[in-house]
Amino acid sequence: MEQTSQYDLYSNGLRIENGLEISNQPRSYSLIERGSQKRGPRRGQPAGIVFHTTESDQAPFEASQKSTLKRIGRELLAYVRNKRAYHFLIDRFGCVHRIVVESDTANHAGNSVWADSQWLYLDLNASFIGVALEGRTQADQPPINDPQLHAARGLTAMLRGKYNLPAENCVTHAQVSVNPDNMRIGWHTDWGANFPFKEIGLPDNYEIANPALYLFGFEYDQAYVNSTGPDLWKGLARAEERSRESAAERGVTIAKYRKILQQTYKEARSVLQDGSAYEEK
Repeated sequence: MEQTSQYDLYSNGLRIENGLEISNQPRSYSLIERGSQKRGPRRGQPAGIVFHTTESDQAPFEASQKSTLKRIGRELLAYVRNKRAYHFLIDRFGCVHRIVVESDTANHAGNSVWADSQWLYLDLNASFIGVALEGRTQADQPPINDPQLHAARGLTAMLRGKYNLPAENCVTHAQVSVNPDNMRIGWHTDWGANFPFKEIGLPDNYEIANPALYLFGFEYDQAYVNSTGPDLWKGLARAEERSRESAAERGVTIAKYRKILQQTYKEARSVLQDGSAYEEK
């Protein structure tokens, strides 16, 4: 790697522009053990990646629109930097911009839930890296272009190698976003469909059973279904099947079982908010 104050250049061809780099709160978060719900160790290294779209103003990606595309991109970068919204942003030209330094949190995930084979993750601003692709979900055109896809593949490979991130923890905002007020998933639905997992070197993580449903009793409505796609629905179906099987094993209705899980979610959040109740491991 070649590293300067202006850019980082990696052996896989990835170039990250550092001119907009900014600090935020240092990354530090507590893990929660699956099963026991006990507070685990604190970490300062990221556990995964959440992919976003900026849902910002767009112009056709054509030579005649070059000046407009650049203007829109500059305005977007200024906004994102001011909000400390992501760790990285990939613009329409495939240029990767470092926004919030990797050692700090970014304001990208808000209320969110994910899980891997050992740990539960709540509110992923600190535990996951936020990667946004400049684009907008529109029915008449793909959300990103080939230069962005190439850049996303290189960036994902670099981050996974640098932090040993498991593939199962590289997911989209639509998969992790939740609303604790109504206990539904999908407060945000960016990349609810058509995320190019395969093209950037990942398995189809849409198929993973959604942890918010089968671990914490969240539900979803028709609006969420309409804003997502069939690939993601596979993960919803698998989560629902797990919930039904667990409810049957306990001899309770699915409705009652969801209430039990929702209480588990409240307790898990309390664990993080009041760490004094548990010893860190």
